[in-house]
Amino acid sequence: MASLAEKLASNITFDDFKKATDLKHRLFFTLLILILYRLGSFIPLPGIDASIVKSFFDSQSNGGILSMFDVFTGGSLSRMTIFALNIMPYISASIIISLLASITPSMMELKKEGESGREKMNQYTRYLTVLICIIQAYGISVGLEHLSGQDGVSAVINPGLFFRFSTIVSLLGGTMLVMWLGEQITSRGVGQGSSLIIFIGIIANLPSAVVKTIELGKVGQIQPLIMVILMVLLAAVVLFVVFMEQAQRRIMIHYPKQSNMMYSGYSASSSHLPLKLNTAGVIPPIFAGSLLAIPAMLTSFISDKSPVWLQFIANQLNRQSPIYFIIYAALIIFFSFFYTAIQFNPEETAENLKNYGGFIPGVRPGKTTAEYLDYVLTRITVIGSLYLVALCLLPDFLINKFNVPFYLGGTTLLIVCNVITETVAQIQSYLISNQYQGILKGASSHKVKRRFVR
Repeated sequence: MASLAEKLASNITFDDFKKATDLKHRLFFTLLILILYRLGSFIPLPGIDASIVKSFFDSQSNGGILSMFDVFTGGSLSRMTIFALNIMPYISASIIISLLASITPSMMELKKEGESGREKMNQYTRYLTVLICIIQAYGISVGLEHLSGQDGVSAVINPGLFFRFSTIVSLLGGTMLVMWLGEQITSRGVGQGSSLIIFIGIIANLPSAVVKTIELGKVGQIQPLIMVILMVLLAAVVLFVVFMEQAQRRIMIHYPKQSNMMYSGYSASSSHLPLKLNTAGVIPPIFAGSLLAIPAMLTSFISDKSPVWLQFIANQLNRQSPIYFIIYAALIIFFSFFYTAIQFNPEETAENLKNYGGFIPGVRPGKTTAEYLDYVLTRITVIGSLYLVALCLLPDFLINKFNVPFYLGGTTLLIVCNVITETVAQIQSYLISNQYQGILKGASSHKVKRRFVR
């Protein structure tokens, strides 16, 4: 039987959207912030030759960590703007703090303090973001000084300490501004701010990628039948990703509830413990791709000075090598289990259920419940990790087989689908809340009218 929320969601119309004034204000605010972010992504860093940097990134467009991060930044990295680092240092800091909160006793205690603990953890995340941003900005400034065009002209007009200092300050300020914009979207807009910023960066270059693919079809590099098959396959993959990201394993939980009637004993109220099929989300592909791309990134920046062993590793880990696919799949599976273990603690969940009187039918509370949850979580994580492997390797197979510029890779496709579904779900919750308020106002006015008639 459908719940009241599901019935309200199925009856949402455009008139309900027009009546939701607060939602329209939030949507307008979110759109305004995203426009400001896109305008800032075209402000270049001072003291560099943008054409040399652009030609370097064009030569690295066959894959790797640089091209992947350039997609996340919406082209800001290849244009080398003040938003070149985007919000990635903040995301890296958030992941590190989450890991520390799961393995460090002091951080675990801080996590249990509630709102005050979350505020302190957010503050630690900001401090760590500054540190990571400074390190990455310094690395970029040094890399730019070693970068030169085909004629030997340096990409930096006046290299030296002042250039490095100005680059660090510019990139740090840009990252802090992007982080602040994301927090404003989260608190005053619609959706999760950092996810929406990455989402906008991904889809910003999508029209140019579609045009490029169509041009390849016109000149005969891609057959029309192959293009049609790719479009159908892309639509099918999107539907499959949405289905898998929404898939859950619901475990029945019973809670004892005392009856209102005297001497009638206890009755049980039922609930569900949802376990997502892909608990780790987009973290495993990002970590795996970053680790595999580090040798190629180092040899790209120091190609004339890189040691022989580093060049050998970089050549073996290119996207055309079978070794790359094997290691990539193994790393995705490893990080899927590793991050799932961090995100969900069966012992803690079993202890909470025991404290609140909840139990799984047919399973003893305590240690047996923890073992059962760990068993179920392991089984569904196997399916989720294999799904991530298939999703992330499919674009590489298509690129190698048909030589197409497959813009939406596995990682970016995951981000796009997750952000869209989460944002739509939040908009729907606002509309349902507005309907609830309308029902309550209608009921109260009806009571007042009945009293007046009496």
